[in-house]
Amino acid sequence: MYFYPIQFQVIILIRVLATGTFDLLHPGHLTYLRECKALGDELYVIVARDSMIRHKPKPVIPEDQRVEMINALRMVDKAILGSEEDIFVPIMEIKPDIIALGYDQHFDESRLENELNKRGSCARIVRIEKVERCVLCSSAKIVKKILDKCS
Repeated sequence: MYFYPIQFQVIILIRVLATGTFDLLHPGHLTYLRECKALGDELYVIVARDSMIRHKPKPVIPEDQRVEMINALRMVDKAILGSEEDIFVPIMEIKPDIIALGYDQHFDESRLENELNKRGSCARIVRIEKVERCVLCSSAKIVKKILDKCS
């Protein structure tokens, strides 16, 4: 009787997490998500809940439609709505290796890292640099242009 050695190959996937409002989806969002995906193998996205958005006007597009749009993108493996109470709950469920922040996201990286460490996460924080490839690479710019055309 012969025994053949079995070889196992361990595959380690790097899970990247991106977050955002993603109102009025535009090329700037696509660039951000492509840059995020390039950091690893799997891209998870948390789409902000309307109730948690306090630093800018409420979105035009309802949150369920925004998450549906992000889930439809080829580079996104899974998009979910964020928590309405604690932004860290879905992060701890996803267990990302990397959390990618957009250039304009209002997060203090060191405070975010400290809170993640307290909760047992070793996720690395990466800030995606600004890359503007179009005139209207901002939901606010799109809204302003529409309002200007209507007045």
